[in-house]
Amino acid sequence: MVVDLAESRKKIDKIDAEIVRLFQERMSVATDVAAYKRSTGKKVFDAQREEEKIATLRAMVDDEFNKKGIEDLFRQIMSISRKHQYQVLGPVVNEIPFQEVDSLDVSDTTKVVCFGEHGAFTEQAMEEVFGNNIQSFNKQSFREVMETVANGEAEYGVLPIENTSTGGITDIYDLLVDYDVTIVAEHVVQIEQALLGLPGTKIEDIRMVYSHPQGLMQCARFLEQHPDMMTKADSSTAGAAKKVHNEKNPSQAAIASERAAKTFGLEVLQPAINDESDNCTRFIIITNKKIFLSDANKMSLCFEIQHQAGALYNMLANFYYNDLNLTKIESRPIENRNWEYRFFVDVEGNINSPGVGNALASVKEFASKVSVLGNIAKR
Repeated sequence: MVVDLAESRKKIDKIDAEIVRLFQERMSVATDVAAYKRSTGKKVFDAQREEEKIATLRAMVDDEFNKKGIEDLFRQIMSISRKHQYQVLGPVVNEIPFQEVDSLDVSDTTKVVCFGEHGAFTEQAMEEVFGNNIQSFNKQSFREVMETVANGEAEYGVLPIENTSTGGITDIYDLLVDYDVTIVAEHVVQIEQALLGLPGTKIEDIRMVYSHPQGLMQCARFLEQHPDMMTKADSSTAGAAKKVHNEKNPSQAAIASERAAKTFGLEVLQPAINDESDNCTRFIIITNKKIFLSDANKMSLCFEIQHQAGALYNMLANFYYNDLNLTKIESRPIENRNWEYRFFVDVEGNINSPGVGNALASVKEFASKVSVLGNIAKR
């Protein structure tokens, strides 16, 4: 049987027009539902109701392919309906109990802790954000920095979280879950790694190179070109420079900053050995206060979701339907729960914006666990 394509297209157009009309009618009814939920305090997301509805709709269809198609279609429609209801309801008052501030409270008595030895890139980031008129000190591990801020020994802490060539620093993401701290700002530093050795040392004499794992990864190409050089990870790049200085072994070198070379009296054997010329690291400023800066323009969230098909898609749709640009997503395994993951996302926006409030209200209902890590300003 020969099918008239033009006639078939006319039929599809007519059907599609009816679907559009019915969709708009459904959204109108969803507005009424939102008004009812506003008056009764009932939550927008009702998982049991949605699953019962899907089962009913699937039962209306005979063909298994169409059953799956109906389920996909109506899950999407219900997701859109939820987003519409959140927009009608508006953001929940005090949804995020953070206090807005115009600037960071900094004076000559302000205590700021940063990761690594003196001469570290983190110390550079700290000085560029806070200046030198503060009481600063260093800790040798990411966890120590977190603890120092969380328990109030320091008002602020500075930690690296992401590098343009080697990606996110996973240890930081895991620690953000363990400690009740807030990311209040971020600062980007251009990173130029150098090979440092004792004065008078020649590159061909080097047999062991120390650095933080990130430093070694950022200079992988240089190290491949020098197969006689073995590598060993250290707690920080500046810590590696300190080690070379203390041990006085001319066969040892460190990958660190030229700032570290000056700090520990080392010689720059070769500058700029990092693979990428535009090598940058993003540092975060943390505090134990629940605050955000007025000019903050990025939300950082952590959430867990049900281990089922479509769960991540439905979660991320909350940002899309509220016109929020998702700038980063990172996953980390959840301890003692094989093949289940915790997600960290950054989205553009300020706590005060309606879109952020709407998205967070939806996220909090849909996620099994969620926390706002901070509303971040660039510094």
